[in-house]
Amino acid sequence: MDLDIRGRTALVSGASTGIGAGIARALAREGVRLALTARRMDKLKELARQLKDGGQAEPLLLPADLADKEELEKAAEDASRALGPVDILVNCAGGSRPIGTDDAEDVWNEALALNFHAARRLSQALLPDMKSRSWGRIINISGSMEPRASNAATPAKAALHLWAKGLSCDLARSGITVNCIAPGRIKSEQTMTRLHPTEAARDAFIKANIPIGYFGEPEDIANMAIYLASPLSRYVTGAVIPIDGGMHYFAH
Repeated sequence: MDLDIRGRTALVSGASTGIGAGIARALAREGVRLALTARRMDKLKELARQLKDGGQAEPLLLPADLADKEELEKAAEDASRALGPVDILVNCAGGSRPIGTDDAEDVWNEALALNFHAARRLSQALLPDMKSRSWGRIINISGSMEPRASNAATPAKAALHLWAKGLSCDLARSGITVNCIAPGRIKSEQTMTRLHPTEAARDAFIKANIPIGYFGEPEDIANMAIYLASPLSRYVTGAVIPIDGGMHYFAH
């Protein structure tokens, strides 16, 4: 199926591994011109090499810590300068932040900066060009709203959902859609090394929580993301779409 996004431009944050890298690969296969940002330049270079070896155009690489407002603004500016106006923004930067009941303010501030403010600031930086052309797609990769323990990323993701819903209403008549994808357990660096580091832990979690019976792949998120990035999704906005193998139905 032709998604009609060949030649469009996209900025993908958190693109070095996992879901972000999977979405970058999917967009590249559709002929989208890419700017990729993340903290780890070595991982970005490896992804760029893979895309080039696969016959896709080499992306623009923008190493940045998106929890830092100045670095974030520079990444958005550099992407627009190099590619022209950005049509598609995919906010993947984020991360789990397990906490106790007495964690310091800096833990909360970092979690909010990375999991909420980064998406908000990148969107605000790129929206003027989207509005001027009456077309744009903002796709936020968020997280479960059914926590099993305290985590500073959870309220940040909740803020992301409600901010995106409000923004989608503001922009609905401007040809710009705003949506969130809420992944379940996807095979990523964070899931496989931090959340469920052993095969036994994975099997136990799957048995208790995931009706479909396995962890997802980054491509499972990417397939939805490229649909939301396309003109085919013009009537989808303000949505929070779970992709989790049914996990949300069994959360406790």
